[in-house]
Amino acid sequence: MAWEFWVDRGGTFTDIVAQDPSGALHSHKLLSENPEQYKDAAIAGIRHILAETDLEAADIAAVKMGTTVATNALLERKGARVLLMITEGFGDLLEIGYQTRPDLFAMQISRPELLYDTVVEVSERLDAAGRVLTPLELSRARADMEAARAAGVQSIAIALLHAYLNPVHEQQLAQLAAELGFSQVSTSHEVSGLAKLVGRGDTTVVDAYLSPILRRYVDQVAGALNVGGNCKALMFMQSNGGLTDAQKFQGKDAILSGPAGGIVGMVQTGQQAGFDQLIGFDMGGTSTDVSHFAGKFERSFETEVAGVRMRAPMMDIHTVAAGGGSICSYRDGRFQVGPESAGADPGPASYRRGGPLTVTDCNVILGALSADYFPAVFGASGTLPLDAQAAVARIEALAAQHGLEGTAEDMAQGFLDIAVQNMANAIKKISVERGHDITSYTLQSFGGAGGQHACLVAEALGMSRVMVHPFAGVLSAYGMGLADVRCLREGQLDCDLSDADQVSARLAILQEAARAELLSQGITDPRLEITAHLRYEGSHQSLGVAYGGQQKMVADFEAAHMARFGFASPDRKLQYEMLSVEAIGEMTHAATPSQNFGAGVPVGESTLYRKTWHETQVYDRGLLRNDQVISGPAIIIEPTGTNVVEPGWQARQDALGKFDLGAYCP
Repeated sequence: MAWEFWVDRGGTFTDIVAQDPSGALHSHKLLSENPEQYKDAAIAGIRHILAETDLEAADIAAVKMGTTVATNALLERKGARVLLMITEGFGDLLEIGYQTRPDLFAMQISRPELLYDTVVEVSERLDAAGRVLTPLELSRARADMEAARAAGVQSIAIALLHAYLNPVHEQQLAQLAAELGFSQVSTSHEVSGLAKLVGRGDTTVVDAYLSPILRRYVDQVAGALNVGGNCKALMFMQSNGGLTDAQKFQGKDAILSGPAGGIVGMVQTGQQAGFDQLIGFDMGGTSTDVSHFAGKFERSFETEVAGVRMRAPMMDIHTVAAGGGSICSYRDGRFQVGPESAGADPGPASYRRGGPLTVTDCNVILGALSADYFPAVFGASGTLPLDAQAAVARIEALAAQHGLEGTAEDMAQGFLDIAVQNMANAIKKISVERGHDITSYTLQSFGGAGGQHACLVAEALGMSRVMVHPFAGVLSAYGMGLADVRCLREGQLDCDLSDADQVSARLAILQEAARAELLSQGITDPRLEITAHLRYEGSHQSLGVAYGGQQKMVADFEAAHMARFGFASPDRKLQYEMLSVEAIGEMTHAATPSQNFGAGVPVGESTLYRKTWHETQVYDRGLLRNDQVISGPAIIIEPTGTNVVEPGWQARQDALGKFDLGAYCP
C-alpha cells in the first residue's frame, strides 16, 4: 500500500487525514493562512504528517482535496477578468436579473458587483424550439473578441438564448475564442444545460470567473506533489459531493467543495453507527454549515452564493455566518454575532495576532476552551498557548466603549446565546420549514468548533441525541476519503409524464454523457442513479423523485409535495421539468479510525460558566473506557477539537470510538 491524504482547506483551518501504507490513520490541523510558517497549508500539513519522509520521495497513491480557493475568490471578488458574450438585445439581462429584493424594506438597495468585466451582444437568434432565426455573424464576434484580448481579458463566458436546445452558435464562438488565444472559454450549454438564461448565464460567468484562479491553485498543488511521479493521482471534491480528477475540476463545481466533503463524511459515519436520519452541524472557524439527511443526499439545482445566482447541482447546505471566528460586536443598540469573521489571520483575540472579539474568545472566557488543554500553536513562533487575558480585555473594552454593564462572563454568555440561536434557525430552514420533524433525528456534530456548541444547539431544537465521531474535528477531510467519484448530468425536458419517447431519448443522451465522463477517469463500470424532477402543470416548483414506473413516481411526488407544502392535488396533471443522471464510481473507502481506551479518569479540572460557575471535570477522549458514561458538565478534549457535555447531558463512548450525547433533562 501507499500513502493517501485527504484534505479540507477551510477558511480558517486546514484539516488533513492520512492513511499510511500500513492502513493506520493520522490527522493534523493547522491554520489556512500563516505566511511566516508556510506558503500553502495543504502542502505544509502533508509534509508534517510525512515527518521524516521527503514529500518528493514518498509513495503517494492519491491526494483528495476540498478547497475554499474558489469560494474565497468569489466572496472577495478576486476572480479573472471576464468577457460575457450574450444574444443581441440581452446585454443587461444578468444585471437586471429577476428583479428580486432580498431586503424588502431596505431604503438603499445594494446590488452585488457584476463578475464580468465587459459585455458584448452577439448578432444571432434561436427560437424557443432551437431553430435558427438569425444566423451567427461571426466576423463581428471576432472583432469584439480581438478587442477584449487587446484589453488583456483572458477569460470568456458565452451564454446565448435557447443554447441548451441547440448549441451550434455557442460552439462556433467557442472555437473562435480558442483560436484567438483565450485561456478560459466557458459555454452555457456545457456549464448548465438547462432553461432560464439568467441562471444559466450567471453560472457560465461564475465558471469563467473562477476557473482560472482554481486552475492556478490546482497546478501549484500538483507541482508541489509531483503528480504523475511519486504522487499517482490528485482529486478534488465537487459541490455535488463527488470527487473528480484535478484536471476536470471547474469553477462552477468548487463553491461548496469543502462542506460537501463534510456531508459525505457525516452520512457515511452516521449510517455506520446505525443512524439514518441526521442533521449535519458543521461548525468551523468562519461559518456553520447545516444539512439534512433522511436516506439520500439532498441537492439543490438553483443556488445563490455571495449574491451570485447559479444553476448547477450542489449539496443542499445552508450556511450561516456563525463560526468560531465570527466577530462579536455591539451595533444598533444590541449584541450581534457575525457576519464578519476574523478568519485565520489575525484570527480571534486569544490567537495572539491582535484579532477582534469572537465566538471562540467567548468560549475561552466561559471556560469551554482552556489554554491548559488547547494546542499551543499561536503567536509568531506557532508555539504559544491561547491568550485568555486578551479575550477578557477585548470584551471589557467593548463594554467600556458602549457603556455596557455586566461581567465579562455574562456578556460572553449573551454573545454565545445569539450564535446558538443563529445556528438553530439555520437548521430549521432546511428541516422544520420543509415539513420534517427533527426531534427524533440525531444531530451529527463536526468541525473544529462543533463540539463546543452541539448540546446547546440540540437543546434549542428540541433534539435529545448528538453523535460525535472520533474524527469529528476533521470530518470534512475524512469525508474526502469516504467519497466516490461522481458525475451529474442534467437535461431540460418540459413534457408530460406520458411522453415516453421524448423522455427515453433525453435519458439515453444523459446516461451516455455521464458514463463517458467516468470512463475518461478510469472508472470502467459506473453505477447510474436517475432522478425525475416533476411539477404540477402551471407550477414553478419541481421536486425530485427516483425515476421509475409512472404510478410510483406520481405517488412519491405527491408524498413529497404534501410534506413540503402541506397539500397535494391528485387531479392536476404532472409534468417533467428535467432529468438528472448521476454516474457513481465507487472508490476503496477509508479505514475506520482505531480507538485507544484507558482508565477513564479525569485528566484535570476546570470551571464552566452557564449563568453561574460549575466545577467541571476534564477528560482525554483517548483515555476513556469502552462504554464509559460521563455526566455533564464535563469537557472532553481530543487532538482536533473540544467537546462540552452540558449540564443535564451525558456522553457515552462505544467500542468504535464514537460517543453519543443524550439524556437531556429539561
